[in-house]
Order: sequence, then C-alpha cells, then structure tokens
Amino acid sequence: MQIEPSTGSNFLSIATTVSGVFLVMAVGAFARYMKWFTSEVDRSLAGFTTNVLLPAFFFHRVMTDSKLSTNLSAWTPSLYGAALTAFGFAVSVGLVWIVGRWFGLNKPSERRSFALCAGIANYGYIAFPLAEAFYPGCVVALLVHNVGVDIALWSIGLFIISGQGLKASWRRVVFSPPLVSVVVALTIRQLGLQTCIPGPLMHMSDQLGRCSIPIGLVLSGAIIFDYAGRVRFTEAWRTLVLALAVRVVILPMVFLAVAKFGTSSRELQEVLLLQAAMPTATFPLVMTRLYNQSVETAWVVVVGTSVLGLITIPVWMVLGAYWLNF
Repeated sequence: MQIEPSTGSNFLSIATTVSGVFLVMAVGAFARYMKWFTSEVDRSLAGFTTNVLLPAFFFHRVMTDSKLSTNLSAWTPSLYGAALTAFGFAVSVGLVWIVGRWFGLNKPSERRSFALCAGIANYGYIAFPLAEAFYPGCVVALLVHNVGVDIALWSIGLFIISGQGLKASWRRVVFSPPLVSVVVALTIRQLGLQTCIPGPLMHMSDQLGRCSIPIGLVLSGAIIFDYAGRVRFTEAWRTLVLALAVRVVILPMVFLAVAKFGTSSRELQEVLLLQAAMPTATFPLVMTRLYNQSVETAWVVVVGTSVLGLITIPVWMVLGAYWLNF
C-alpha cells in the first residue's frame, strides 16, 4: 500500500522510510565485513546494475505510468535536472576554491573530489524509494529528470574530477543503457505503440527492475565500508562542515525556490522537493577512485551527509511540503 503524498508532512513516517533505506546499505557493509560479499565482484555487479537492472526499472516505469505526458513536455524534468546539477557543481567549485583551505582541503585532488561530491544530490538509490513511498506520481518525472543529471555528471562532473570535458565523455552519455532505455520507452509511448510490447518482455523488465534499487544500495554500503578505516576523523569534520553548508543549506533552498516559482507542474515540484532533501550521491565515490583523486575526501562528504540525512532528509521534506503547500 502506497503512502499518500499528504503524509509527507509526517516527520516520523519519513524518518522511518529513510532509516529503512540506510539499513539496506548497512546490510551491504555488514556483508563486506563478514566477507560474504567481496570486492572482487564490485565491478561486475556495478556493471550489471547500471547496464541491466536500472534500464529495466526505467523502461517498465515509463511504459506503465498512466500519468506520463504524450508530448515533448515529458522531457522538461531533464532540463531542470541538468541545469540544477550544473548550478550545484558551480556552487561547490566556487566555495572549495575560495575557502577550501580553511576547511582542510589543501590539495587539488581533495578539492576536485569535494566539488564533485558536494555538487550533486543523490538522485537514484535514496530518491527512488522515497518517491515511491511518498510521491509515487512523480517517479517517472524523477527518472526523466535523472537523464539531465546524468548528462551534467558525465560532462561537467567528469571535467571536475579528471580535467576531461564533454568531448571525452559524450559517448558515455549518449549510449548509456539507462538513458537509452528512457529514450526507447518514451519513443514507444509517443508513437502509441505500448500495446505492441509482448507481455513476457514487460514481466521481465518488471522483475529485473525490482532488483535494481536494493542491489545498488547493498553495493554502495559495501564500498563505503571499504574506506571507513582510511579516513582521519580528527580532520574530517572541517570538510564535512563545508559539505553540509553546500548540500544541506544552500542548495536545498535553491531547489525549493525553483520548485515554488519556476514550475507549475506538481510532479516536477515533487521531484525538486525530493532532490532538495537529498544528501550527496554515492556514485561520485566510485568516480574519485576511478580517476585517482581523494577517495577519503569523497568518503567524508558522501557518508557524512548521508548519515546526517537521517535527520536532514525528513526535516527538508517536511519544510518543503509546507513551503509548496502539499
């Protein structure tokens, strides 16, 4: 049974759902600790989740959502996703290069890692469970919004963490399976051909899609556990303070202002409310390791904002619902 959007003002209900999401991540960390889930499978499992499970989830939701618009306005959330993610990167880059040294971020690798992680909200593994629980009508708008976030991540975000730009990453964006699945599903809906899709194919996409979020959360928890012993907590608190200023104070207010004055779409307002409440995304932690930047800095930002998210997510969801008159 879905929780009605009106209960979004219920702090306890939100906190309970958020805690459940993080407990799934904790299972991944515990499994890593017990060596039931070894790091050797991380790359293959991440690839399977990204290339199979998430595309199946997106495809099925787009194909079956009765509220999805059948005109080009269906792509509007992706524009907001790209623009606001770019703005988040701009804020984090500006702050870390101006005041970063006062918060323990002295090396370029530390500043790059901070800028990438603090600038982007969690737009998948935490956002989707909360959307399905409290605002199920916005799930399709959220995944279309995430197309824009991915474009910003693999262009601006890639430039931040590696010095490479869109020229080096455009193929990764255009041919990414999650994006392809959304484009294909939207095209089928636009042409009115959804009734031509075989039932077994829809059943397969449904079953695979149901696995995507839990497996992604378990994998994230395991990776976070791997780096827990490498962080110097006596110095990390200064980095976390700056991350909270960006991710929990400045950007939520901007997102909610845009939701209030920048759109009249209820579904998009719900998406922006969820994004305003989110901690930083977990995938940038993987990107920092891939491009040999400061994984420890990324760990502080990701884990710090996520743990405190047990409090800040319900607070912003309650305040945001009040602000938007939900």
